[in-house]
Amino acid sequence: MPAQDKPYRVYRGGRAKGRVPLTRHDAKGRSAPADPARPQAPRKRRRVGRWIVLALVLLLVLLVAWGVGSYLSVSNGVEAANGRVPAGVRRQLTKTDGMLLSTPTTILVLGSDGGNRAGREGANRSDSIILLRTDPGKGRLAFLSIPRDLQVEIPEVGTAKINAANQIGGPALALRTVKELTGLHVNHVAFVDFDRFEELIDAVGAIEVNVPRPIRSNKFDCPYKTAARCNAWPGWRFARGTQDMDGRRALVYSRIRHNLLNPRETDFDRARRQQQVIAATLDKMTSLGTALKLPFVGDELVTPLATDLGASDLMQLGWTYFRADKNKALHCRLGGDGATVGGESVILGSEDNVATVAMFTGRSAPQPPPRGLPYAPGCLIGEQRA
Repeated sequence: MPAQDKPYRVYRGGRAKGRVPLTRHDAKGRSAPADPARPQAPRKRRRVGRWIVLALVLLLVLLVAWGVGSYLSVSNGVEAANGRVPAGVRRQLTKTDGMLLSTPTTILVLGSDGGNRAGREGANRSDSIILLRTDPGKGRLAFLSIPRDLQVEIPEVGTAKINAANQIGGPALALRTVKELTGLHVNHVAFVDFDRFEELIDAVGAIEVNVPRPIRSNKFDCPYKTAARCNAWPGWRFARGTQDMDGRRALVYSRIRHNLLNPRETDFDRARRQQQVIAATLDKMTSLGTALKLPFVGDELVTPLATDLGASDLMQLGWTYFRADKNKALHCRLGGDGATVGGESVILGSEDNVATVAMFTGRSAPQPPPRGLPYAPGCLIGEQRA
């Protein structure tokens, strides 16, 4: 066969060293089309992966910005709230060994009947006395109501209703009286009067409260300005069922002492309503909607309070409350026997109060108040009712 007719090319230098080319070139040096059977580089997947990484980085930046903004906003309100706590209160508080996120903590929540409205000038009695205990290890919350008419020994004063301690000696004496009554260490405090309580709830928006039975109150805090309308006004009404309440209605609901539609109700039903309102307020403050707005409203949530809790403590408390199982929350109350002393209606404490404190702290199993005894102490779990 002539040389020019050979079906292959001969290279004088032999085979070149290195890898065999994967593409063939035509006579003009152009690359031949790639084999469609061979897999191509996943360019689209790479692009999607880059967008996912960028989105995650952006989300991380937003979370950091939200955290810093929330902390700074809460800190602005904390400065004013901390400044309203008397030194005599701070000296009585017991420091915990760890963070609020991981350590059981007891907080005294004290609501006074003071304010700027007519008829409240000089009023400073404890209308609401509640101990809140967090137990992060068990994921449980516990509330302990102390009836304002409970007769106790007020240190350096003598025997009187417990609500008089705040009127006589302010928050410091009220705290000391609660500690000596219960034998408990108190780690933190939060005080608020009626007017500021409204501000607090209005700052978070309406709270959701489940009213167990219809209520019509007697005529107090008439919403009208003229005497004629107030005289014709039948009193505050609350229908049965879940409803939204603004600051004023929530305050009224928590203060109703006599339900004209159910004369069997006692001051303990009122204490239960107060626990409901506090729990509903905490629910709203730790909700996702409030959390998203926290950098803008954090100072408004804290400013109405007088508390020793710092910004970090409040955010830890919020997270602890958010994670707790509300259906297992303990709702406890101290109590005793109703009596009249010196023309005043009082509650004479019973020995069962000691057992109730043990239930509140988790040292013994919770037991409900005995039926038929309107002022008996005890603990309920979740939304159970005695």
